[in-house]
Amino acid sequence: MEPKDIAQTEPRAEDDPQAALYACPICDTLYTEPEVPDASVALCRRCGHVIAAPRSDSFARVLALAMTSAILMTAAIFFPFIDLQAGGIHNRTSILDAIQVFSSGLMVPLAVVVALLIVLIPTLRLLAIIYTLLPLMRGHRPFAHAKAAFRLAERLRPWSMAEIFIVGVAVALVKVGGLATLNLGPAFWAMSGFVVVTVLQDTSMCRDTIWNALEARGR
Repeated sequence: MEPKDIAQTEPRAEDDPQAALYACPICDTLYTEPEVPDASVALCRRCGHVIAAPRSDSFARVLALAMTSAILMTAAIFFPFIDLQAGGIHNRTSILDAIQVFSSGLMVPLAVVVALLIVLIPTLRLLAIIYTLLPLMRGHRPFAHAKAAFRLAERLRPWSMAEIFIVGVAVALVKVGGLATLNLGPAFWAMSGFVVVTVLQDTSMCRDTIWNALEARGR
């Protein structure tokens, strides 16, 4: 249910080739780039997808969530992820240890892929978002190459797969639970929190507002 104080508007479909066009990411309907005031929502008239939803405090909210995600990712990398006890053998591992297991022989490409998709790409995306939004939140001009940084963050979004990793770990824990004693470490909860906060960050981010601010402030 939409909040009652949010005005819903539909962007105008337009055939003018000189107008700046915007395609709905769900159904590809073309519109002129909508000018949506704060606390309003522009909806696609065909599928109802939210095209733009600017908020006056959106930069601060997204920046806070991105910084929180960065802290959680740091904890997830360096703290113990899981303790396993079976047959008198005790093993404690972290995400880095899991990557290093595959770091020899024919498994090296797998180690590289795991490191990229679970650690490096999500972290790089967060740093790019923070770099883009920090001056905008303060009302200053963007940093140099801020557009390139935000464009990189958007391109990396489909390749950030920490949530897939957590789902895979959960499935593995269910299967191993009957064979060994498992204790979830702080890194597991940090990674789970990272996934939740990242989802909140992406749903709170109005990309049109960010692009318009970058255009308006000159970088």
